Amino acid sequence: MLKRKEFILGAAVGLTFAAAATAGGVISWPGAHAAPAAQAVGQLVPSAGAAGLAFAPPQGAPLSFADIFQQVAPAVVQIDVKTRVQRPAGVLQIPGFGAVPIPGQPRGGGSGEEGEDDNSTTALGTGSGFFISADGFIVTNNHVVENAEEINVKLSDGRELKARLIGRDPLTDLAVIKVEGSTFPFVSFEDKAEPRVGDWVIAVGNPFGLGGTATAGIVSAKARDIGGNENPYTDFIQIDAAINRGNSGGPTFDIYGRVIGVNTAIFSPTGGSVGIGFAIPAGIAKETTDRLMRGEKIERGYLGVTIGNLTNEYRESLGLPENTKGAYITDVTAGAPGDQGGLQAGDVVVSLNGRPIEGSNELTRAVGAVQPGETLRLELLREGRRQTITLRAGTRPANLGAAEVEGGDEATPDAPAAVAGEKVEGLTVAPISAALRSRYDLPESARGVVVTAVEARSEAGRLRFQPGMVIVQANGRNLTSVKDLRDAVEAVRAARRPGVLLLVRTPGGNAPIVLPFAKSE
Repeated sequence: MLKRKEFILGAAVGLTFAAAATAGGVISWPGAHAAPAAQAVGQLVPSAGAAGLAFAPPQGAPLSFADIFQQVAPAVVQIDVKTRVQRPAGVLQIPGFGAVPIPGQPRGGGSGEEGEDDNSTTALGTGSGFFISADGFIVTNNHVVENAEEINVKLSDGRELKARLIGRDPLTDLAVIKVEGSTFPFVSFEDKAEPRVGDWVIAVGNPFGLGGTATAGIVSAKARDIGGNENPYTDFIQIDAAINRGNSGGPTFDIYGRVIGVNTAIFSPTGGSVGIGFAIPAGIAKETTDRLMRGEKIERGYLGVTIGNLTNEYRESLGLPENTKGAYITDVTAGAPGDQGGLQAGDVVVSLNGRPIEGSNELTRAVGAVQPGETLRLELLREGRRQTITLRAGTRPANLGAAEVEGGDEATPDAPAAVAGEKVEGLTVAPISAALRSRYDLPESARGVVVTAVEARSEAGRLRFQPGMVIVQANGRNLTSVKDLRDAVEAVRAARRPGVLLLVRTPGGNAPIVLPFAKSE
């Protein structure tokens, strides 16, 4: 509790300084034309006349957000959860808060609600949510209620109710919980009209456990990809309304009180708001939560390929036109639908069921949007030629995002004894043999030519090629011999391109690498 009091006192002092700083400045709105102030002696009295219009909000801005807040605030709730966690020496990771000391417990540890293994305790967390039906369905973030043993909801009128989990979808970070009742105020998703960059927004939630709090701002950007594999199926709305820990799962409203997003993340070097927040768009949230409310299991289509963007460097190395866009396949999972359908590493997917694919995120979301078993028609580039492959989508494995690369230790292998091979662009390469498979612990499925030595001062050395790496492809073509690699290099040189695109098997999986050519002396 001491921590919270200190925060409130500190905030009050901060507001005092902010008010003092503002009082010494001049505010002007775009489009306003203020007349020069006349010099006067003594106290200045503000005018309520026409001159005051110079400080009125610009056209389109609401005079106040108070009416909107009063309209929607009753539907927004505080969510408190208890989760079982491993006890890390007196510090708990709390959903919505981050790491905080355990109240009443010294930092060195102490007694709490311990688990049977005597190494776990109950963590208290908090977040936000909002009613989307009169009969008690509440939307929040998956990370707020994930692994919760107990969920309690506090309403704006002070009532506290037990809630139960209805369903959750980690890949969109959405969840639905429910309380018993039939007359709750609720709000609706606006999934038809899309907000524009610059439109006003209001975020309502439970920052730092303070309860119903409103912040306002604008839509700063749309279709944001915030990186990582945790939420691959969401193009986020970026807003500058203040979002802090505890706001997770709360709604973002437009000025008509319609939900346009679900607050889920912030970008911050400090852990607090710096004006860069992210919300799940209403269209994605409504579709997912509707299915969860019906008790449906969220299933998504699946190809079983590892993909990346077709960068300018890759495009240039492959000799493709400048306007070529697509998703570059770096690896194909054995036995997966993509493998069975004939997809190969090095393919560039340019359209799916007639829909143009501009990058890897778009392909991921397009495949995820189809139902397992649906027919997919992929148009792709292979060795510079267009072809079409038709296959059936599989079901995305539930644990796919958590899968780890086997043998993920990327430490540099011990330098092997000299191995016979041929030098190509600073690399000594050789066909894969039983001896090399044993030396570099290569699986039977590995195909291509293996790197046995690297010239330190070559371009390959600068790119940190290592012995044991396997060059699977060069210039989009599978390699079966060193000659294949030489021929690919010569073909690219003859086309006067600056480097050759190699698909390389590394300890972390297949990786596309453009190897620049050494300049002629």
